[in-house]
Amino acid sequence: MSRPFLKMNGLGNDFVVVEARTAPFDPTAAEVRAIADRTTGVGCDQLVAIQPPDAEADGVDARVRFWNADGEEVSACGNATRCVGWLLMQSSGKDAVVLETKAGRLYASRAGERLVSVDMGEPRLDWAQIPLAAEHDTRALDVKLFDHPALDAAPGCVSMGNPHVVFFVPDIATAPVTEAGPVVERHPLFPEQVNVGFAQVIDRDRIRLRVWERGAGLTKACGTGACAAFVAAARRDLVDRAATLELDGGELLIELRDDGHVIMTGPAAVDFAGELK
Repeated sequence: MSRPFLKMNGLGNDFVVVEARTAPFDPTAAEVRAIADRTTGVGCDQLVAIQPPDAEADGVDARVRFWNADGEEVSACGNATRCVGWLLMQSSGKDAVVLETKAGRLYASRAGERLVSVDMGEPRLDWAQIPLAAEHDTRALDVKLFDHPALDAAPGCVSMGNPHVVFFVPDIATAPVTEAGPVVERHPLFPEQVNVGFAQVIDRDRIRLRVWERGAGLTKACGTGACAAFVAAARRDLVDRAATLELDGGELLIELRDDGHVIMTGPAAVDFAGELK
């Protein structure tokens, strides 16, 4: 049976979004990989399913599931959350929606024409929350993950519902993103693998960022990665309470509220509609 989908993107980080509130959708890893394949499938960084909320989940508009292109289900995806939030607000006429994910509840609200803000919650900073395989200072790891002169020796670790490690680099143009990314992603320190960020702090309100996503590779943008890079920089007093994150696909505004919640604001776009056979 065919199933409608929307191809969407947030700053070029692209998704196949499936409506699953009226019919169950539980793809196998092989099916996810087939859909995500850019040669023989639709092609995407992540597959996303919008499901009905759990019966006991008061105030929740939808449950959302995410799979990386390698078939692995993951807990969170910031850019996809903005896209789903925009879809649900368009269909309901609301200015804010609540989404249930494996990473917890996320709150999306209108921030302008095709702009969405998402309350990503509080970052998780303890080594066991990220998680790491052993106890370490997550502000500045004392483990050599990849030996390269363009990388700092002590990257920071943050979980935004999924694990991130952030290297601070003097010049993003010389950062070994495609060399270090796949090696660090699978380093034994990270039992669930890890998203790998390479951040150049340009000013206290601006960071240039590239991200190697676990299970997807180098992407044009990573919402949770932008949040993680900002938090890692804030922990070292490199930024103020808000900063613009420059990614390959465009810009995101990341803010740290007084209650410790991280707010991400950026665009959502629809590319085309189709049907999965």
